[in-house]
Amino acid sequence: MTQHQHPAPTPSRVLEVKFKNCFNAGEYAGLERDLAQHPGIHHAHLDRMRGVAHLEYDPAVVTEATLKKRLHAAGYDCACQDCASSEVQPGHPAETAPHDHAQHGDAHAGHDEHAGHGEAMVADMLRRFVVSLILTIPIVLFSPIGEALGFQAAPPFGLDMAWFGLILATPVVWWGGWPFISAAWRALKQGEANMMTLIALGILVSYIYSVWATVFLGSQDVFFEAAAMLTTFSLIGHWLEMRSRFATGRAVEALLKLAPDTARVIRDGQEVEVPLSQVVVGDILAVRPGDRVPVDGEVTSGQSYVDESMVSGEPLPVGKAVGDRVTGGTVNQTGAFQVRATAVGADTALSRIVALVQNAQASKAPAQRLADTAGKYLVFVAIGSGLLAFIVWTLLGQSVVFALTAAVSTIVIACPDALALATPTAITVGVGKGAKEGVLFKNAGALEATASIDTVVFDKTGTLTEGKPALTDLRPTDGVSEDELLRLAASADQPSQHPLAAAIVAGAEEKGIALSEAQDFDSVPGQGVTARVDGRRVLIGNRKLMNQESVTLGVLVQEAETLAADGKTAMFVAADGQPLGVVAVSDRVRPLARVAVQALHELGIQTVMLTGDNWRTAGAVARELGLDTVIADVLPEEKSAQVKKLQEGGRKVAMIGDGVNDAPALAQADVGIAIGAGTDVAIETADVVLVRSDPSSVAGAITLARQVRGKIKQNLFWAAGYNLLAIPVAAGVLYPSLGILLRPEWAALLMSASTVTVTLNALSLNRVKFARAVPTPFQQPGLRFPKQGGRSG
Repeated sequence: MTQHQHPAPTPSRVLEVKFKNCFNAGEYAGLERDLAQHPGIHHAHLDRMRGVAHLEYDPAVVTEATLKKRLHAAGYDCACQDCASSEVQPGHPAETAPHDHAQHGDAHAGHDEHAGHGEAMVADMLRRFVVSLILTIPIVLFSPIGEALGFQAAPPFGLDMAWFGLILATPVVWWGGWPFISAAWRALKQGEANMMTLIALGILVSYIYSVWATVFLGSQDVFFEAAAMLTTFSLIGHWLEMRSRFATGRAVEALLKLAPDTARVIRDGQEVEVPLSQVVVGDILAVRPGDRVPVDGEVTSGQSYVDESMVSGEPLPVGKAVGDRVTGGTVNQTGAFQVRATAVGADTALSRIVALVQNAQASKAPAQRLADTAGKYLVFVAIGSGLLAFIVWTLLGQSVVFALTAAVSTIVIACPDALALATPTAITVGVGKGAKEGVLFKNAGALEATASIDTVVFDKTGTLTEGKPALTDLRPTDGVSEDELLRLAASADQPSQHPLAAAIVAGAEEKGIALSEAQDFDSVPGQGVTARVDGRRVLIGNRKLMNQESVTLGVLVQEAETLAADGKTAMFVAADGQPLGVVAVSDRVRPLARVAVQALHELGIQTVMLTGDNWRTAGAVARELGLDTVIADVLPEEKSAQVKKLQEGGRKVAMIGDGVNDAPALAQADVGIAIGAGTDVAIETADVVLVRSDPSSVAGAITLARQVRGKIKQNLFWAAGYNLLAIPVAAGVLYPSLGILLRPEWAALLMSASTVTVTLNALSLNRVKFARAVPTPFQQPGLRFPKQGGRSG
C-alpha cells in the first residue's frame, strides 16, 4: 500500500502592527474579530492599551503585503514590522512581545516607536481639542445657551446665529471630529458598530439637521452648538483617556531605558565603543565606575559593587567578583571589571521582564470578554433607544427639535467606552504596579486567579530557607574518625548536584580533605545516593535508604533525631553494609520568611510547608516561622499530588518553589509562583515570578491582585449602573414630571466623565502599598530568567 507523504506545516510568522489612528480602546474589539476571520491568520491579538496588534499568520496562505493592504483598505494608518525570528508551528501560541534579533542587543529598538506613536496620537487629540474649543466658545456665546447666560450681543459680520454657527461648526465637526467619524466609517465597513459610531452619529445628526434647517428652511432653531460642544467634550474626554492609557506603559519604558545605547567591547586588546545592537554573546565588555552594565554576563576580571535596585528592587549594592553574574541595566559603582556577554537582546533578564509585563498587560481577563460582548450589544441598545425616543416624543406631539435632542442625547450618553476600559485599565495598571515591586504576572488570568488564593504552599529549600545549606555536624561511630566519615561521604556525593551534597563536599574542601573518585554513582530520588569509593560501596541518605539496604543504624537513629529537633538535616553514612555515622547540614531560614508568613496570616490565608525533609527537621522550621501545616517526607513526584489533595478539599492553592522538582506542583496549583533565583523550568512553569528571592513578596502579590479584582468590579458596576440610569434620563423620562431634558453636549460631558472616572479609579492602584524588604549586606538578590542557567534545590 502506498503511503502518502504529507508536507510539514509551514511555520507561522508574527506581524507586529502599530496603529497611528486608532484613538479609542473600544474600537479594537471589532478589528480583532475582523482580522481573526481573515484567511491565513491563525491568531490576532490587539493590545488596546498600547495600540499594537500581533498577528500570527501562515505565509503560505497570506502575505505581509496582503495584510498591510487589508488594514490600509479598512482605513487604518499603521506601520507593520515582521518579527522574523518569531516563527511558531501552527497551533502553538506565538510570543506577543517582539523577540526579533535576539542574537544581538537590539531588542528594545521598536519600543521607542510604540511610545512615540502613542505620544503623537495623544498630542494630535489635544491639538484638535484646543482648536475645537477656540471655535466652539463663540458658537455657544451666540446661541440660545449664550442668551440664557446673559450674553446679548449679535454675531459679527452681519451674520445671523444659524449661519455664524454653520461657518464655525463645520471645521469643528469635520476636522476636530474626524477621529470619531473616520473610526465610525471603519467600523461600518467591517459590519460593526462601536462607541465611535455613537459619537459620530450624534455629531452628524446634530450637524446635518442644522445645515438642512439653515440652508433650506432658514430656521434659527439649530443644533450647531450641540454638534460643536459634543465634538469638543468628546475630544477632551478621549484625550484624558488616551493620556492615562498610554501612561500605564511608562513603567515599562523606564525599564527599557535602563539599558545603555553603547558598550565598550574589547577587540584585539583595545576598548572599542560600539552600539549595543552590535554586542553578541561571548563578547568581552569593559565596565567602568558609574557605567550601566550593557548586557547580562559573567565577570571575567576585576571586582566592584553593583547597584541592582532598578531591576531587583534591593536597595544595597551587591559585591561582584570573578565568576559572578551581572544583569544588564544595573549600575556599576566603585571598581572596574570586565564581563563576558552571556545574554543579549531579547534574552537578557531586563528584556524578559519587559516581555512578561507587556504580555500580561495585553492579555484578556475573563471579565474583559464579557464586557466586550456587553459593549457590542449596548451600542445597538443605544441606537434603538435613540430612535425609540425620537418616535415616542414625535407621537406625543413634541417638536422635531425636541425629539431630536432626546434621540441624540440618548445615543451619545450610552457610549460603552467606560465598559470597554473597565477591565483592561485595571489589569494594565495592576501588572505595571506589580512589575515596579518585583512581582511579574504572566497574564491577566494569573492576576485574577491570585486574587482568589486562600492557601499558600511553600517549598522549604530555597524558598523559606536560603537554599545554601552548610555542613554543621559530624557524628562518627566508634572506630571511625570525623575526617574519614567526611571523606567517604563527600567523595560519594561529588557527582551529585543536590544542595545538600554540595554542602558536604564544600565542608570537606574547607577542611583540606583529599577526596577519592566516586564510581557507579546512583541517585535515589527522595532517599540519597550510592557510589563506590576506594572499592567500598558507600551509602549516604535517610532511613528509607538504609532500611532498603538492610543497614542497622542502632544509636545513630537517636543522634539523627536530636539533630533534626534543632532543624538540621541529618544523613546517615554507611559503607559495605556497616553504619559509619551521621553528617548534618543546616539551611538558614530567610530573614523575611517569618514576615512573609505573618503577612499571609493577616490576609486570612492558610500557610503550608511541603518538603522532602523528615518531619523533625520540617517541624522545627515550621515552628520557627509559625506555619499552619507541615507536609514532610514527600518525594519530588508526590508534591503535585499533595497540592491536588488540598484543591480537592476546596482550597484555592498557590504553590511557591524554585527547583526543577517543584515544576509539576507549580503547574498543578491554581497559581504557580517561582522565585527569581529559581531554575528555568520553575520560572517557565509558573504563573507569577518574584524578581527578588523574597517570600514576603507573596503577600504583596495577593494584596495587589485582590485590589485589581476590586477595581474591576467597581468599574464594571459603575459602567453598567451609569448606562442603566443615564439612558432613560437622556431619553427624557424625567421631562413630564421635572421638566428635565438633557442636551447632547451635556450628554457628551457626562459620557466623557464616566470614562475618565473608570480610568482614574484604575490608576489609583498605583497607591497600593507593598511591604519593603531591607536585606542585610550579605544578601545577594537573585535574578535569573530562562536561558541563564540555574540549579534545582
